[in-house]
Amino acid sequence: MKILVLNGGSSSLKATLRDPDQRAPLWSAQADWGREAGTAELRVNGESRPPIRIQRPADVVRPVIELAPGGVDAVGHRVVHGGQSLQKTTRITAEVEAEIRKYAEFAPEHNRLELDAIEAVEATLGSAMPQFAVFDTAFHSTMPEAARVYPGPFAWWEQGIRRFGFHGISHQYVSRRAVEMLAGRGEAARLVTCHIGNGASLAAVLDGKSIDTTMGFTPLEGLMMGTRSGTLDPGILIYLVRHGGHDAAEIDHLLNNESGLKGTSGISGDMRDILQAIGQGDERARLAFDVYVHRMCREIGGMVASLGGIDVLVFTAGIGENCPELRESVCERLAFLGIHLDRERNAAPQLDADISLPDSPARVLVIRTDEDWEIARAVAAATS
Repeated sequence: MKILVLNGGSSSLKATLRDPDQRAPLWSAQADWGREAGTAELRVNGESRPPIRIQRPADVVRPVIELAPGGVDAVGHRVVHGGQSLQKTTRITAEVEAEIRKYAEFAPEHNRLELDAIEAVEATLGSAMPQFAVFDTAFHSTMPEAARVYPGPFAWWEQGIRRFGFHGISHQYVSRRAVEMLAGRGEAARLVTCHIGNGASLAAVLDGKSIDTTMGFTPLEGLMMGTRSGTLDPGILIYLVRHGGHDAAEIDHLLNNESGLKGTSGISGDMRDILQAIGQGDERARLAFDVYVHRMCREIGGMVASLGGIDVLVFTAGIGENCPELRESVCERLAFLGIHLDRERNAAPQLDADISLPDSPARVLVIRTDEDWEIARAVAAATS
């Protein structure tokens, strides 16, 4: 069975052709935007292609789909927000599409791109092509109510305002992969998985199930991110409305597009640019990195408290996999938890890798996430 997987993030669209029984993709393409206005960088099977001219992220969808080889049996979409009603892999119908559109307000950088991808598949591959949605929120549906309820009026809960959590497909994959890597090498029941990319979140995974996470009702909660603020004092927003004259749309833009690393540094939301600026002596870039590390360590501490301890700390996604400076800074701060990093292994890990010292009570792993394979497996299971 050949499944075309479309995985739209906040700064990229990945397309892979997958056989659920094989780890390696049969074909892959990726479009990245944000580093140069009006263009998306394109790679096909790892090789650079001429950039795509775009006005909005959705402009990359159809050109990427048109590059895919033939023989596709089904299409699987990573859909960030499934809300309360969509908690398992689901064949996309008009009704399902309407429910995904309903939650686009709460994951604006993702659900809208995913809706465009669904429409582009139908236009490019035909309406008879079966399409499935695999939801990032599903993995976190195992969280206990104490981790899902916000401490506002209980009417919020009754209205569906609750903590959903995101990046669930990635957290599920790397937590399972970590257990595979450590089989027979000690306890691996309590994991903190760190999905650190342009968007970033942590999960507390106990015996394979999510019991807590940093993102909540929307992907804005939790960690400082590339251009997103993460958790803020809500009084700031009240102040901006009362005294800054901001409306909801302006605050939405500030929090999603002008905050995080970009807002603090004044340079960029890309960690590579931040590290380069630090090397040139830029103090605001250094401050942005320090705030990022501080908030990440604070949130990891919260996940460890939910678990009652830690056996494994996992780094994954673009920054988690490729930024040894961040991993070293975080692990140094968390040494009191029994997290002891091997600096040489950390500097040049061979993914998937254990980068902790042999006597470290808690293991530190760098794992290349494979959301696409997880999605392909879920689609294959749904069609069997």
